[in-house]
Amino acid sequence: MPHPAPGTPVTRNRPRAAVAMKPSAAAALLDAPSLAALDTVCELAPLPVLDDFTTGRARSVLAEAEILITGWGCPPIDAAALAAAPRLRAVVHTAGSVRGHITEACWERGIEVSSAAAANALPVAEYTVAMILLSGKRVLERSHDYRTLRRRDDWLAAPGHIGNYGRTVGILSASMIGRRVIELLRPYDLRVLLHDPYVSEAEAAEMGVRPVGLAELFERSDVVSVHTPLLPATRGLVSRELLTSMRPDAVLVNTARGAVVDQDALVDVLRQERIRAVLDVTDPDELPAAHPLWECAGALITPHLAGSQGNELRRLVDLAAAETGRWAAGDGFAHRVRRERLAFLA
Repeated sequence: MPHPAPGTPVTRNRPRAAVAMKPSAAAALLDAPSLAALDTVCELAPLPVLDDFTTGRARSVLAEAEILITGWGCPPIDAAALAAAPRLRAVVHTAGSVRGHITEACWERGIEVSSAAAANALPVAEYTVAMILLSGKRVLERSHDYRTLRRRDDWLAAPGHIGNYGRTVGILSASMIGRRVIELLRPYDLRVLLHDPYVSEAEAAEMGVRPVGLAELFERSDVVSVHTPLLPATRGLVSRELLTSMRPDAVLVNTARGAVVDQDALVDVLRQERIRAVLDVTDPDELPAAHPLWECAGALITPHLAGSQGNELRRLVDLAAAETGRWAAGDGFAHRVRRERLAFLA
């Protein structure tokens, strides 16, 4: 079957589709309502899902597939997989990053790719905003004191640095999640700074933030929220120098990647009890039981829970179904992943 020329309008009537992800991801994502939503826009191959493209069954399914619905644990869609899928034209990913399974062979073939990164960005942004506000009131620390002492403190005697009125929040990178955080912070009485070398002053003004240099972001912010993708240039970007330059009692929030932060330096600074940290990601992702970060009283460590979980997974499938329907109607993807932007994506 010849490949349509790029940009050629195509109208499809419930294209044949296959689901490719690890079984545990399918069990979490594909409940009966989700399968029904997908079935309205495509003709799904019978389950179980594909988690190995080299089996006889997988090759039989791939031979008919025009579109792949992928998720966590999808095998790489390499040249061999594409050779078994002569009719494949598009991939709709029910999660964020496509780096793990979209290969150069896909781009060379002209495969169209969509991602649910925008849907997954919302709960991460919500978590971030919640932590910014809770840290401003020192909720977790004061709750611990209350539980320990079993008596209330004098609320009129609360230090002047407690509270969220007029606090300065620094956003490190206007990524998709960083932009959602900025959007969600608008109703609050906060000053928002942004460091992102790819954002112009005019664009920053449109977002309602003030662009600053990296050093100024850390020196002036009461909270610094990290939203930088992990790339060779950003590994260890949040350095010892930047961490030690933060205001006393400032808070570092990291929902991006653990390795963006110099973690050894962070442990040292936290031990000095000068700053606090909220970490949904660490390096490695699962800290060893004896890691010194566990002993830092000023660190709140959560188990990478900011992203979509529980009922939030339905949002990912809803977006994937909508994207599949748009593609089948010849309207193109609303959340298309572009090859030239991969270097800037998580």
